[in-house]
Amino acid sequence: MQVIKKTVACLAAALGLATVGPTWADYPEQPVKVVIPYPPGAAGDIIFRILQPELSRELGQTVITDYKTGAGGNIGTQMVARSKPDGYTLLFSATNNFVINQFLYKNMGYDPFKDLYVINKVADAAAFVYVNGELPVKNMAEFRDYVQQRKGQVNYGTPGAGTTPELSAWKLSAVLEGDMLGIHYRGSAPGIQALLSNEVQMFVSSYGLGAAFLPQGRLKALAVALPERFPALPDVPTMEELGYKDVVISNWWALAVPAGTDTEIVAKIEGALEKVLADPEIRKKLLDQGYLLSKVSAEEFRKGLPAEADYWHDIVTRAGISLD
Repeated sequence: MQVIKKTVACLAAALGLATVGPTWADYPEQPVKVVIPYPPGAAGDIIFRILQPELSRELGQTVITDYKTGAGGNIGTQMVARSKPDGYTLLFSATNNFVINQFLYKNMGYDPFKDLYVINKVADAAAFVYVNGELPVKNMAEFRDYVQQRKGQVNYGTPGAGTTPELSAWKLSAVLEGDMLGIHYRGSAPGIQALLSNEVQMFVSSYGLGAAFLPQGRLKALAVALPERFPALPDVPTMEELGYKDVVISNWWALAVPAGTDTEIVAKIEGALEKVLADPEIRKKLLDQGYLLSKVSAEEFRKGLPAEADYWHDIVTRAGISLD
């Protein structure tokens, strides 16, 4: 009997089979948890709910969501960064937690470049520059003249200090040279309401929150921060077309795992995600909500992250923002 056991063990080793515990080939053997460090109903939740059923199907296991909010997304992100790198705890988060917060907080509890491995970007949230509909402007050039003629009298709203829209609005304000005053709100929804009431005159926000007020003329969309025009609003020019490249940046969402996760597990997750994002129905559902799927490869996206971090570091430093 002892000889037989030794023979079986030797054969297993020769075939590259693990004799103790599961291997990456067995992954996933249990439900996969995806941590979203923002509340239900926010952009990350909306996007991931569209992906979730198909991602579960591609992985062959239930994918569950876990909302761990607080500290600008740092609490949930830190939880994933410190999790066991076994492929069962993933992160679905936004630009801030990957390339911005490290410059806003002295101690986030994690290093995004050392403690996380980004699978790929999933989608960009089209960022529009909205202005109050009663303003006597039809385009960005006229808006620039408007704010320069009223220096210090025009306000822009933000969904909170240190957010991507806030940093973008700050930079646009600086470029427009109108000494605009930034007013912070608790999220984009109250910020849009402030724009509608003309408490603020400009707000950078997603398609979904502002588009409903365009047909009645209550808001105007002057530009969109995307490489190309947004399909649902083809008459709205891009920032680059207007000569404002990299002034307003769209928020993006990406899927990541703890650093040190087995490369074969990473490959399985990446492959499953690619199949989900290739589904035309998924693309349509995301587009209807104002999100454009990424057109860059996973490798290209990962290589570009350090440069993007440098971009935001410069903005945060010049704006003098600190959240500690």
